[in-house]
Amino acid sequence: MSGRESNSQNIDLHCHGGAGYYFSDPNPENVHSAISFHKSHGTSDLLASLVTEEIPILKEQIRRLIPFCLDKSIAGIHLEGPYLSQARCGAHEPSLLKSPTLDEIKSLLDVGQGHISMITIAPELDGAIEAIGFLRSRGVIAAIGHSAGGYDDAMRAIDAGAQLVTHFSNGMNKLGDGEKTFATALLYESDILLELILDRHHVSDDDVRTIFKHAANRVVFVTDAMAAAGQPDGEYRIGALEVIVKDGVARLKKNGSLAGSTLTMNAAISNALALGLPSEAINNSSSENARKL
Repeated sequence: MSGRESNSQNIDLHCHGGAGYYFSDPNPENVHSAISFHKSHGTSDLLASLVTEEIPILKEQIRRLIPFCLDKSIAGIHLEGPYLSQARCGAHEPSLLKSPTLDEIKSLLDVGQGHISMITIAPELDGAIEAIGFLRSRGVIAAIGHSAGGYDDAMRAIDAGAQLVTHFSNGMNKLGDGEKTFATALLYESDILLELILDRHHVSDDDVRTIFKHAANRVVFVTDAMAAAGQPDGEYRIGALEVIVKDGVARLKKNGSLAGSTLTMNAAISNALALGLPSEAINNSSSENARKL
């Protein structure tokens, strides 16, 4: 481990678990194990991300995480769903995905008692633009992602107050898919921050270089780590979905889609160094951009 990795205050805004456990685990000791794993592998502070569940289950998971927010073990809670596109569901159960309503979002925020820091929304969904504006007014980070939307959807979301893109280039179209797309709007025609899973599987090296060429000051490294981070290859689950981890890469058993990662912040930084990315950009991506947000 280099001094760069061990001494910096690296912030992970998107992490679901590690050491064999998820942050949704009902046993607080298991949640502590997941937090401790990441904090011993380069993460100084993190948001605990929760995947899509039925709303009553999600509320219970939120309630269980509040003590970890109160004792500063985590910086807050990130809801990655249920307001996502079924066409870009990734490792979320598609039957549970739906359009946002302000009443439901308010009820989730009430349960969170001020500790829900971020919610990801696909901006093309009915009610999404209003929801993004509402979240911004409440001081909650409105992230956009898991979207089948287009160029105009991206720009409307930014105008409404979206501040971050959830795992840019994943759960949306790729940079090579056309000139006027969701991805190109975000990279070339906005100032929005871009999450990047730098495990060298989620985003090609060429696309990483393109992203840093055009948005070096807007990248936010995240792990999107699932329970298998720090664990051997094998069979795991994300919510109700079965996952196979082989050679450290997590994929859904049913269709082979990427299903989170086994990444750590130290590994992300090592990958950035191996790609020859500028040290200032690496520091901003692992720490400063997330801190400012």
